[in-house]
Amino acid sequence: MSLSNAVASLSEIRFYDPPYGEFGIARVLKESEGRWTPLFRGVGKGFSGVGNVIDTRPKLYRFLGASSDEEAYSKLLSALESPASLDFLSTWQDLYREVDSLYDLPMVRYYEREARPYITSGVVVGAGPGGVYNASIHRFSPIGARKAVIRLVPRHLYHMYKMSVKQGREVPIAVAWGVHPLVLLAAASSPPYGVFELGVAARLLGGLKAVSLENGAVAPFPASVIIEGFITAEQAEEGPFVDIVGVYDRVRLQPVVRVERIYVLRSEALLHYLLPAGLEHQLLMGFEREARIWKAVRSVVPGVKKVRLTRGGFGWMVAVISLEKAVEGDAKNALLAAFAAHPSLKIAIAVDGDVDPDDPVAVEWALATRLRADRGLFVIPYVRGSTLDPVALNEEGLTHKIGIDATRPLDADPVLFERARIPET
Repeated sequence: MSLSNAVASLSEIRFYDPPYGEFGIARVLKESEGRWTPLFRGVGKGFSGVGNVIDTRPKLYRFLGASSDEEAYSKLLSALESPASLDFLSTWQDLYREVDSLYDLPMVRYYEREARPYITSGVVVGAGPGGVYNASIHRFSPIGARKAVIRLVPRHLYHMYKMSVKQGREVPIAVAWGVHPLVLLAAASSPPYGVFELGVAARLLGGLKAVSLENGAVAPFPASVIIEGFITAEQAEEGPFVDIVGVYDRVRLQPVVRVERIYVLRSEALLHYLLPAGLEHQLLMGFEREARIWKAVRSVVPGVKKVRLTRGGFGWMVAVISLEKAVEGDAKNALLAAFAAHPSLKIAIAVDGDVDPDDPVAVEWALATRLRADRGLFVIPYVRGSTLDPVALNEEGLTHKIGIDATRPLDADPVLFERARIPET
């Protein structure tokens, strides 16, 4: 269940050798995304790196053992509802060596104005009050040999942190860097508070080993790097770094992590370089939300063909839903269900079943030929959206949302909306 084993199962791999330069790895990740998986040899002594491991649906579905959207969605949603137990190892430290400093880890910057090299795909496992564990992915950037600043958004780890600060305690955490892609997928999901995401990964993988750390946190095994520490009440400036919408996130005061130990696999440690705003970032972050939209929309409109969080919306803020209407109003119900299923969604578009949401030209064609603005547009004002939206009304993501019904009217002549085709010989 290691990252190395996962990468070995991929067919389109290209090898790279140093020197990489300051932004060489980022340039390769951008060039190769959606095309091949780059493997970077010699990124540091005892380290290699990889990126774009699940930057396409075929790669993700191969790891899930799924052959269709519906099968992939169903497997993930089932795992979220029925997580499995972890298999804890009693001995594991002999497989790792300890390093003294975070600066011994070959982190990189991806964009020119980013503050410093940092980890973009670290799975942070926090141990909260009442024995609750949470696994999620957070930016993690060193500000000292044994200190780092972590970006916390108002979700479960943030909730743990706020409760712990009130109680005068620190949050024990493990940062696992270089893990199986399905561990990343599970950590990027949002089950209810108290559902441990590593249990979701265990269900997806058919079992998952884990280790207990001295600080009370746990980590998936084998991770290439395990950082043991505590989220403290101290704060420091975090950023600027690039977020999923491809712009520089604002600089904020964020919690400081005090690092106790840094474990690195004695065998070649394979690190995962995740390009911010890249295709892999979008698919990891958005896939579970897409599955939830699919489930919610199907509950109100059975004739759902396909759901996509679009590439132009960075896999997060824009959704296109293709469906077969039974009655007028189905499309609007579907759009409302999508907004409820994914609160960060800003724009939702409904199209007919003959329009492929993966084809932006086809979606635009539907807008041009089937949308009547007087009855197909609606605005939902002053609701919580995405904190990543640069034009949100406040830092909590307050915004206005747009629903667009670009389906043909059922009372109109279907011939008027038929797409012309040239017959095959």
